[in-house]
Amino acid sequence: MIPVYQPSLTGNERKYVNDCLDTTWISSKGKYVNAFESAFADYVGVKHGALVSNGTVAVHLALLALGIGPGDEVIVPTFTYIASVNAIRYVGATPVFVDSLMDTWQMDPAQVEKKITSKTRAVIVVHLYGHPCEMDQIMSITKAHDLFVIEDTAEAIGSCYHGAKVGSFGDIACFSFFGNKTITTGEGGMVMTNDSTLYDRVCRIRNQGNAPDREYWNDIIGYNFRGTNICAAIGLAQLEQIETFIARKVTIGEMYRQSFADIPIRTHEPVGDVFHTKWMCSILVNEPEERDALRTLLKEKGIETRPTFHPAHTMPMYSERFDRYPVAEYIGWRGINLPSWPGLTDEQVCYICDSVHEYYQRNVK
Repeated sequence: MIPVYQPSLTGNERKYVNDCLDTTWISSKGKYVNAFESAFADYVGVKHGALVSNGTVAVHLALLALGIGPGDEVIVPTFTYIASVNAIRYVGATPVFVDSLMDTWQMDPAQVEKKITSKTRAVIVVHLYGHPCEMDQIMSITKAHDLFVIEDTAEAIGSCYHGAKVGSFGDIACFSFFGNKTITTGEGGMVMTNDSTLYDRVCRIRNQGNAPDREYWNDIIGYNFRGTNICAAIGLAQLEQIETFIARKVTIGEMYRQSFADIPIRTHEPVGDVFHTKWMCSILVNEPEERDALRTLLKEKGIETRPTFHPAHTMPMYSERFDRYPVAEYIGWRGINLPSWPGLTDEQVCYICDSVHEYYQRNVK
């Protein structure tokens, strides 16, 4: 079976984790927490990073730190992983959906501007599948309307827009280090910001609201959102290899692009002055039923795939009113994520490509 993703743990992961065990620093304190936070902040190009227990918590914590709550609206793409939307509901705010652009699959800035009301407090910008959003337009719109920008960069570690890494544009950014992300800590995430006051709020909320100058004194409501020293140790070892991981994923994506050039499949390619890290190597087929048939054939050949995300507005808990978002629906019903982890061999990629070609040889006259 060729999985759609699996982590590559070939660096110093075991060495650093064993150091945690040998020194008994296994929880949320220890040298690897600060080391990973600092190294990752330097990599992204921001001042502050706070390790948390997972990527969903990172988005939840960002909203809490910004003071967003009941009565507030937060604009978010409907074509996204559901965690980006659920976190808005966690704080009692209302998600307001926007459609995507067909060429990049990212949120449509023009729709962002149309959906702004007197209740809008923030925009969650989700850099999907490794391709950056159109940040110049989004930042211009949000600045004109005095809105917060939360960057959900779970799927775009290392991606760049006009030479700057995503996660460095907004007021606050959220990363995920789940097992299928570009670098992993198993479970884990990071909240990042250039604002020192916001960083202080993040650190206090993630640690049960502890006061900074009095032990075991909690003067705000907080949560246990902390990440562990063991997770940080794995993350630091992964970060040491990130350029190798990304370079291999981009190579795999290019192999797919070249192989599929003569069949009716569209690969997800970079548009504009961006660096697309190909977190997932994704394709679009022409019709929804074609996707199911192709995925079935690949499964029979031992190749795992995943569908692209179902648009959030089609989920039962977010479908109170009927709305149409045609681009999100088009991609959501036709997209496939192919295996894209750095450890894939050229032979495996060629086997996947040959299997896709076999489907079209059988079914397309």
